Amino acid sequence: MRVLYVYCHPLSESFHAAIRKEALAGLAEAGHTVDLLDLYAEGFDPVLTAERRRDYHDPARNRANNQAYADRLMAADALVVQFPTWSFGPPAMLKGWFDRMFGPGIALDLSDPSHAKPTLMHLRRITGISTYGRPRWQAIGMADPPRRIIKRYLRWFTGSKASVNYYALYHMNVATDAQRGRFLAKIRRDMARF
Repeated sequence: MRVLYVYCHPLSESFHAAIRKEALAGLAEAGHTVDLLDLYAEGFDPVLTAERRRDYHDPARNRANNQAYADRLMAADALVVQFPTWSFGPPAMLKGWFDRMFGPGIALDLSDPSHAKPTLMHLRRITGISTYGRPRWQAIGMADPPRRIIKRYLRWFTGSKASVNYYALYHMNVATDAQRGRFLAKIRRDMARF
C-alpha cells in the first residue's frame, strides 16, 4: 500500500520524532511504500493567500496552485497524519495543509455548491496520531476537535468509506517514561499491522 505520512512538528528532538521513527519502522516492516511529507522540513506554506483564495472555487486553478502536494495525496492509498494538539486543535501548519488540500479540484467537487461531493475515494485508510498536553476529560469537554477532524471530517472526503484509526497520548506533559514507552510500542505494533 502507498502511504502518505503527513508529519507536523517543528522540533527534530521531540517526542513526536520518536513516534514518527516507530511508526515508519512499523510501516516498513509491513512492506508499505511511504511518502513522508514533513511539513516543517519541506517548508510548506500554510497561508491561504488572497490569490489562492480567489482561485479556490476554480477547480483547475486551485489544483494548479497546490499541484505538487495534490499529486502526492492522489497517489496514496492511505493517509497517516501525525501532529501535536495545541490549544485543542492541530498546529496552524497542519490546518493550512487541510485548508489547501481538501478543496475543489483536489478532494472535493463543488460543481453543484448545494451538493458537495467527496473525491478521495481511492483512500482506503486514514490514521491520526496525536499528543495532548491536557488530560482526556478536558479534551472531551472541548469536544476533542483533533479526533473529530481525523475520524469524521477527513473520512467524509473518502465517501465515508475509509477505515479510520486514531491514537492519542493525553496529558503527555506528565506522562511517565513507561507510559510514553507503551505508546511508542503500540504505534510500532499497529503500524506493522497496517
